[in-house]
This record gives sequence, structure tokens and C-alpha cells, in this order.
Amino acid sequence: MKKPTRRDAHLSAAVIGAEAPTMLKLENAPMSDIIDALANGRVTATALTKFYLARIEAYDRDGPMLNSVRAFNPDALTIAGKLDGILPSAKRPLAGVPILVKDNIATGDRQPTTAGSLALEGARARDDATIVKLLRGAGAVILGKANLMEFANMLAIDMPAGYSSLGGQVKNPYAPALMDDREIPVVSPGGSSSGSAVAVAAGLCAASIGTETSGSLLHPAGLNGLVTVKPTVGLISRAGILPVAHSQDTAGPMTRTVRDAAMLLNVLAAKDPLDPATQEQRRPADYTAGLATDAMKGARIGVPSDPADPLNDCYYGKLPPKSAKLMAETIKVLEDLGAVIVRANMPTAGWIGGPGTTMAVLNRNPLSSHKGTVARPPVVFLYELKRDLNLYLKDWATNTDVKTIADIIAFNNANAGKALRFGQDHFLAADLTRGDLSEREYKSARAMDLLSARTRGMDAYMNQHKLDAVLFAGAMGGAIAAKAGYPSVMVPGGFISGTTDGKDTPDYPLGVTFAGRAWSEHKLLRLAYAYEQASQMRKPPPGLLTL
Repeated sequence: MKKPTRRDAHLSAAVIGAEAPTMLKLENAPMSDIIDALANGRVTATALTKFYLARIEAYDRDGPMLNSVRAFNPDALTIAGKLDGILPSAKRPLAGVPILVKDNIATGDRQPTTAGSLALEGARARDDATIVKLLRGAGAVILGKANLMEFANMLAIDMPAGYSSLGGQVKNPYAPALMDDREIPVVSPGGSSSGSAVAVAAGLCAASIGTETSGSLLHPAGLNGLVTVKPTVGLISRAGILPVAHSQDTAGPMTRTVRDAAMLLNVLAAKDPLDPATQEQRRPADYTAGLATDAMKGARIGVPSDPADPLNDCYYGKLPPKSAKLMAETIKVLEDLGAVIVRANMPTAGWIGGPGTTMAVLNRNPLSSHKGTVARPPVVFLYELKRDLNLYLKDWATNTDVKTIADIIAFNNANAGKALRFGQDHFLAADLTRGDLSEREYKSARAMDLLSARTRGMDAYMNQHKLDAVLFAGAMGGAIAAKAGYPSVMVPGGFISGTTDGKDTPDYPLGVTFAGRAWSEHKLLRLAYAYEQASQMRKPPPGLLTL
């Protein structure tokens, strides 16, 4: 591991003023504390930016080589310098705060926007994505682009979490070892927003932005000990984000605390004429209001588990022993906080889905243990992918000849040695659709997704038991909430170890998720905050020393 240098020591001294009453450990500090330090003049935007760039060099490019940051923003220090005299305020609440954005989020600057694809290696965007404009308007320093699973895990079947042909493999900072034979992580960093999560966990930025279609915020946040909000579809604009499927796509914050996530949601949640889904948006004036330690008292929390009905106990019945123990401890904390725990299985009609909602795709991935079998990705994903990606490439992408999904497929075939380590079976299937969403099978699949996940799933379950939220282990409830378009809030729940195939590992995090109805982010944040304050389960990765 790289040893701290004299330059690093000078940098730490520059970051923290000599008159500071206590040493602020920036690598693990909540964003709210960093903002306070900026507002009090204890730190400058330039010093913060240099501090994070130094940690990226030490731990992302060197040492454990976490590989969470795909590229620096070449203008980050210039931007920071212009913000040095501007203190955080109600108008610019993030003034001077360095933030990474996932590399499927457009920036209309000198940074390429690639989705991790070699085919888009030099591609630029014609403008900032709406959420990037909001971040810049709030005073944030866009530090760079975070690595991700290529095309947000929609290129290939069984691609390892955190891998892309352009960015390589992201590692989990709590357990960064790779399998010797295939250079695949022993412990997943989570996907697809792996780089966004690892960078925050490792102290390489104050916060980050990721995206999700189904589990891509929750999964990496849970495995990296972070807080995230997977918002109601339409709370945050998707304009300028490389898409998977507009029915479920959203962006969301990755932070170390619930309060930080609420602060970022205040900035990101805004109506946008470029995204019609935001016109139905409902939000409070301030997501940080009402964050209180007693918010759990009297709340009815659904635990979708009934040992008396084991065949239908799909969310808890098959949890590994260590995960089950962690969830039992979580439930005890909630009970001690005054929550009413309601144990009942989710209706089978909800979680099992409806007819025609998946599509048979042959797995040709040369490194998959399931090669030659049939995978069944969601119909909605494959049909919307072609239409939505083609629109992004046409309307947003510049400095590239790639204008359709067919162009990407052709590029990958021509550069198969580098671009197709795990194949492109999802893209091949998506390209066989018309690309205009006119097919009956697509319309039927989308209607069945809503019927099963929303009407007969989350709505039926929450109505029947009069619930305020539903509790899941990790990202287990990601699919049902995502299909419904409903929000989830992830908070660190503790630590587990080992893999499903029996390998020993260091301890690594497992998050717990509170899911609810549309536009209930504020309620979920309040519940998550009460649990977070009572449990205090987040611990930074070991070995990533202060520089």
C-alpha cells in the first residue's frame, strides 16, 4: 500500500485549520460536517478537492486499487478555486462540496460520458444532465465520473458487478480480493452504481450520485455501508442520463448518513420540462425537517415473512444464516424504538410477477457458469432499452459516430477481444425489438408489472396491514419497489462475512431497506434516521488510513 507522503501531510494540514477544536477526519466525515467546516472557514473548496484527489491517487489508483473513479474532471480545481470565497448558504447549500457522478450521467464539459463502454470512450454530451445543472447551481464541485457496470448492467448476462470494458473492475473496499482465475471480486462491490458507492465508502468524495433501474442504488449501497434513496420515479429528472428503461430509471444520492441523503434530495428533487414524469412530483419543502430519534414510535413496519407459509416466504425464508441474524437484530432495534412489527408474507400474486413479463434470452457469456442456458430478463427492460438508448445517442451524444444500439453492437463485434469479455446478449435481444414500443407484448408486460408489483403487491400488502413501510434485507425488495415505481431508503444494518459458495471473507456491510408508497421519501427518511441513530452500524473500511 502506498505510504502517506510529505505532500499528503502538508495537504491534511491545509485542509484542517489550526484553530479547529477537533480534527475533522474528512475521509469518513458526513457531508453535513464538511459543509459546516466550509461555512465556518475551517476548510476551502480547493483544499477539499486536493484532499480527495490525493486519496483517489493513494487508494483508487494505488494501494488496493479500488478502481471506483473512471476519470477526474480536468476542471475540478479551477471550479473549486472559484468557490473558495463562497460559503454554503440557503441559495448554494453545496458550495465547495466535491461530488462524483456515475459515468452514465451527462456532463456538458470536457469529461466524456461513456456508460463504461469502449464504444463510447470519447463521447461527450451536448449539455449537462438536469441533475448536474442542479448540483452545479447548488455550488457542488463535480470531481469526476464514477465507474459502473457497463450500460448499467444491461449489456450482458452474468457480468460481474462493477465491471465495464472501459473502466475495468471495481473492488469492494471492505474485501477487495479478486478470484485468481478470472479476476472477479470475491465480495461484490454491488451493481450497477458500484463506483459511486465504493468512492463514498472509501472517502474519495463527500458524496456521489448513482442511478437505478432495479437495485442499482440499493445493491452497492448495502454492500458498502452507505445510505441511499431510490426515489419514486419522477421525483428526480432523468434528462441527460444514459437510460435502461424509462418506466423504472431514476437517479439517487449515495451518502454516509441519512441527513446527507436528505440534503442532496433537497437539491435534486425538482420538476423538469425535459422529463414529463417529474410533472406529477410531490415533495416537502425540506427533506431534513422532522429527522428525529423518536420517528419510529408507533410506525407499522411490514416484515414480509411468515414461517408458517415457507413456500411463499421469498424475502426472508432463504436468507443465509448471518443475514437472517442481522435482520433479527434489526427488527429488535425497531421494536425497542416503539415500532409495531407486522409479520406477514407478501402476496404471491405480487412478487411472482405476471405472464409475459420476462423474455427468454440465450446465455452466450463465455465466462458464465450458466452458459448455454436460457436467462429471463424483464421484457420491459429489453424493449425500452433500444428505444430509450437510441434517443439518448441521437439527442445527447456528441464527438462519436455511435448513434444507435446497432452501432454499439457492431463496434463490440469488431473489437470483441476487449469489448466482449462477457458477451452482449441483452443488447442482441434488445436490438431485435422494433424500438418504438408498439409491440403488444411490451404493452402487456408493462401492464402486468404494474398489476403484480403495485396493485397486487406493495399496495395490497400495505393496505391490508396498514403499513408505514416494508423492511427488506439489502436489495431483496428492490425489484418489487422498482417495478411499482415506488421509493426505498437504504441504511447500514451491520456486517456479515463469507460467500454463498462457502468462501471465507473479511466482514463486509449489509444494508437494510425501508420501502413505501409513491412520494413517501420523507417518511422513509425519518424512519431510516431513527434506526440509524439507534443502531450506529456504519464503520469505514479498514486499512484506508488518513493521509
